[in-house]
Amino acid sequence: MKESVVADKSFQFAKSVVELYKTIIKPEKEFVLSKQLLRSGTSIGANIAEASGSISKNEFIAKIQISYKEAHESRFWIRLLKETNFINEAEHEKLKEHLDELISIINSILKTSKLNL
Repeated sequence: MKESVVADKSFQFAKSVVELYKTIIKPEKEFVLSKQLLRSGTSIGANIAEASGSISKNEFIAKIQISYKEAHESRFWIRLLKETNFINEAEHEKLKEHLDELISIINSILKTSKLNL
């Protein structure tokens, strides 16, 4: 159940990141920071998808750990985009809340998976 929830939430977050990217690059002509967020934000779900097809528990944990790291990197880029005025407070809070929930779920999956090794 948790894996389905995390897959769905990571996909929804990736969609939000793609939409944000599209809105930043047009009027602001900002490509570097937003591209970094695009990469890390979409990588979360991609690694979760890879984890679901893992052939071993260790491979599963490794992919989930990558998702966890990418989520933390995304948090950095979101904060930086806010602090440099490429996104407003409302956009920042929406993404941050979504990401914090995702990080919490991923962390829970990691802990459970490591205990069950």
